[in-house]
Amino acid sequence: MERTALSYLKTWLSSADRKPLVLRGARQVGKTWLIRHFAKECGKQLVELNFEKNPSYVSLFAPNDPKQILLNLSTIHKEKINPDNCLLFLDEIQSEPKLLSKLRWFAEDMPQLPVVAAGSLLEFVLTDHSFSMPVGRISYMHLEPLSFEEFLLANDKRSLVSYLNSYDLNNEVPIAIHEQLTMIFKEYLVVGGLPAAVVNWITEGSLNSVNRVQNDLLATYRDDFAKFKGRIAIERLDEVMMATPKMLGEKFVFSQVNAAVQPNTIKNVLNLLGKARICHSVWSCAANGIPLAAEINEKYFKEIFLDTGLCSVALGLGLNQINAASEITMINNGGIAEQVVGQLLRTVNPPYIEPALYYWIRNEKGSSAEIDYVIQYGSKVIPIEVKAGSTGGLKSLHLFMGMKKSSIAIRINSDIPSETNVKVKDQSGNAVAYQLMSIPFYLVGQIYRLLEQIIKNK
Repeated sequence: MERTALSYLKTWLSSADRKPLVLRGARQVGKTWLIRHFAKECGKQLVELNFEKNPSYVSLFAPNDPKQILLNLSTIHKEKINPDNCLLFLDEIQSEPKLLSKLRWFAEDMPQLPVVAAGSLLEFVLTDHSFSMPVGRISYMHLEPLSFEEFLLANDKRSLVSYLNSYDLNNEVPIAIHEQLTMIFKEYLVVGGLPAAVVNWITEGSLNSVNRVQNDLLATYRDDFAKFKGRIAIERLDEVMMATPKMLGEKFVFSQVNAAVQPNTIKNVLNLLGKARICHSVWSCAANGIPLAAEINEKYFKEIFLDTGLCSVALGLGLNQINAASEITMINNGGIAEQVVGQLLRTVNPPYIEPALYYWIRNEKGSSAEIDYVIQYGSKVIPIEVKAGSTGGLKSLHLFMGMKKSSIAIRINSDIPSETNVKVKDQSGNAVAYQLMSIPFYLVGQIYRLLEQIIKNK
């Protein structure tokens, strides 16, 4: 299957100031496959070392001299390694985190050798390490589950991807194309973007078979919990992981996980799952300006899961139930809609930017309001509402736009795309005017390009 990250890797490879690359992402998002495929596409000899399977390989890196290290590797692989023609891939490097400090010697003494390191639990290493990280001598790349465009490519729907990539807001989407994209998007809700589930769906075409794969994936994450033993009780980790899909779209409340467990324990567990990239926090922020992270309120946050397919299986949702809903926002009280939008928003920035999600909430008696997501676009803060209905049902959005004096907002629903000049009065009777861009779920991946078009046309 095609991953858009491949083009970034090719740019990295040809860069004049290339540094060793650390690939970050949850288990089973396709990191190892991506690097193997990348090496094959670029005609590079792949020298792959998996430190989880072979911990003794760390001894090959005892010297600080890359030439000596390559000599050691050549001895193990029984063939000469030419740094100009090979790609060194250090997989599951979290098992031997001190090797990360060795990357500086490759950056300084052998820059002609492309080096990639990857690991599923790297966040633990990067947050709590006792060795000297090669600051300024490595680059990072973030890999998420397949986006909707990548899901279409995997399903051999290249013409639909071309249509999405070239769609112009001035053109109306034909009903036939809209219905086809909506139908496939509903498949994406159930199958998700984890490569193993997507491949199974393509080859088997059976939701029962996909469900089995997804349950195996959940079991894999549970098996990973054994690595956290000593940090926290394993049963707590499982409780929080399975509680997250049930609280989609809502403020995360510790007591709803297990009222008998101390909030700090649940908080610590959630932190661990975040580092494993199984759960992602959506932080409330003031949304007064950029960067959004400068004004977050850690008391209020929501959580989304790694993948919409795993959410669907955890919630017992099937394609028949999802197809029966007239609006995706009606499914699971809108929770699955917020999940998939958040998941896709994590894929829209270049892979060198660490994904982060934010929302806005106002807790005032008689004037409470909430915006599902807020994003940065240039110097602007753009609110996003995930819901059905007409402009008259957007009270929170009207309030936000009036308070922040913003001019552009986004609504995501199941309708065809549209632009509306909204002129209303907020809850206080003040006049509010702004431009509302409504897009269907299948266009979330194009959100920045469409925003640019609106701003240019203003």
